[in-house]
Amino acid sequence: MRVAGKNVFNEIDLKKIKKVYLSKNFKDSKILETIKNNRIKYVIVENNIMDKMIKNNQGIIVDINDYEYKSINDIDTEFVLILDHLEDPHNFGAIIRTAESIGIKDIIIPKDRSVCVNETVMKTSVGALNYVNIIQVTNLVNTINYLKEKGFFIYGAEADGTNYKNVKYNNKICLVIGSEGNGLSNLVRKNCDEIISLPMKGHINSLNASVAAAILMYGIER
Repeated sequence: MRVAGKNVFNEIDLKKIKKVYLSKNFKDSKILETIKNNRIKYVIVENNIMDKMIKNNQGIIVDINDYEYKSINDIDTEFVLILDHLEDPHNFGAIIRTAESIGIKDIIIPKDRSVCVNETVMKTSVGALNYVNIIQVTNLVNTINYLKEKGFFIYGAEADGTNYKNVKYNNKICLVIGSEGNGLSNLVRKNCDEIISLPMKGHINSLNASVAAAILMYGIER
């Protein structure tokens, strides 16, 4: 996997780096020193070649090992997030960043028909991906039932639910965020313990998935 940008490099586990591509006019002395001190393999590349590899690269592209997804058995926290077939990598990256900022360490996604961890997700999360477990599962309903057995109460986010401010939350929480276009899938919704929603007072009756997720995560955590 190739990712780009100074912030991304600064947050990456150096052990995962295979090679670094630098533009001829790259001047960040701190990054250059890190590369040399850690004996990281690097090559100098023409700017036009860099842009063909990844646009808006800030003069640095990093070739790293593909992301290693965690297992459902790795969950050891009391607030878990499920993304029900989210598709936009920018939304995914933003959600990861928000989740990490409030201490949510486990995010579950399905293997099929869903965004995965790619260079856009890594860049958008601005390093937060290094501190969050992304768990890929084959079946969300089976995963929800597994979490229920572990004592989690499943809250699905949908427009027609109970105002999230009026809900008394369980000690172990699983929040499910639906896809950008379709919301919660039918089977996932049916297996949620409660449907919650954001109060909407304007003419627009929906929010961007990452914005809605951020409000709910902060609101529930508070």
